[in-house]
Parts: sequence; C-alpha cells; structure tokens
Amino acid sequence: MKLTSTAALPFTLAAMLLLAAGCSSTGRSLDPAKYDKMTCTELNSALGDTASDISQTSITRGKVANTSVPGWLLGGSTVKTAVANRETARIERLQQQQLAIVAARKRRCPSS
Repeated sequence: MKLTSTAALPFTLAAMLLLAAGCSSTGRSLDPAKYDKMTCTELNSALGDTASDISQTSITRGKVANTSVPGWLLGGSTVKTAVANRETARIERLQQQQLAIVAARKRRCPSS
C-alpha cells in the first residue's frame, strides 16, 4: 500500500502534535535564591533568555492552537488542547521566573 502525501498528512499532524507535547515538557525549576548570586550582566542575560523563551513558547502555542485537526482523527482535539495548555503553563512559569530575575536585578543593580 502506497501512502500519498494527502493520506500521510493526518499521521504527520498527529506526530507533530505528540512531538510538541514531549518537547514542551522541558522546564527549569524556579529558584529565586540563585539569582541573588548572579552579577548584573548575568541577570541581564538571564532576563533576555527568559524573554526569548516566552516568545518562542507563545509562537509554538499559537501554532498548536491554530492547527486544524480533522474530525475523524480520534483524540486529535484532545491532544491539541493538552499541548496548548502545557505551553500556557510553561509561559506562566517563565513569567514567574522573569519576575524573580527583575526583583533580583532591582536589588543588586542600581542602574536597572
């Protein structure tokens, strides 16, 4: 049996959603004490990294949310919702991390 590109599309879509679900679970724990030991340059870099992570995660969440899942693909909508919710939770964790970095930066860096 030969699969055409149209027939393979749903399977590709399901694989992409499952892959996104697995990749989005990588997250760092929030430890505000570690920011108190960082220099101002390190805090600025960490703040930039966190902002980039938030932007990239938001883009991923948007792509997942706008993905059209065929009605006959059982569980496709559930996976789509789960992945979008996981990305939302990751954004919230990153925002908390960003707030901790900003607070540490205010304490340690007089020009910030």
